[in-house]
Amino acid sequence: MKIDSPVFGSLEVSDDRIIEFPAGLPGFEDCHRFTLIHEEGASPQVMQLQSVDQPEVVLSIAGPDTLGINYDFTLNDAEVDALRLTRPEDAVVAVVIRRAGEDGTGPAEAGLRANFVAPLIINTASRIGLQKVFTRLGCDVTLRA
Repeated sequence: MKIDSPVFGSLEVSDDRIIEFPAGLPGFEDCHRFTLIHEEGASPQVMQLQSVDQPEVVLSIAGPDTLGINYDFTLNDAEVDALRLTRPEDAVVAVVIRRAGEDGTGPAEAGLRANFVAPLIINTASRIGLQKVFTRLGCDVTLRA
């Protein structure tokens, strides 16, 4: 499948590289299919989650461990079923990150902002994902260089 990304240009994405988010993502409910893009030949620390359905949607994601965070939570039975998860080691967790200050705030907001309140969980075996939204956590983690 060919997509025209405003970030990466024209991309050819094979079916075995597509991750399905059946419920979409909050704010992007019409985006169900994504592919991961990272710099070739390097161990990816930050990857791009490129929408196949709406190519203008690209999210930067990273594993919490990449950010120096030990992140532990439990999936409920419905989430395990939705992911078709049979082996815990097939689950990968990622958080959406963005540059702080992108929303017009000042230079005091320099750094990266990671959304730990709504992590992405991807079953690498079935290529199915979901975004788990916590209602009792109410913070972002800001990392400064």
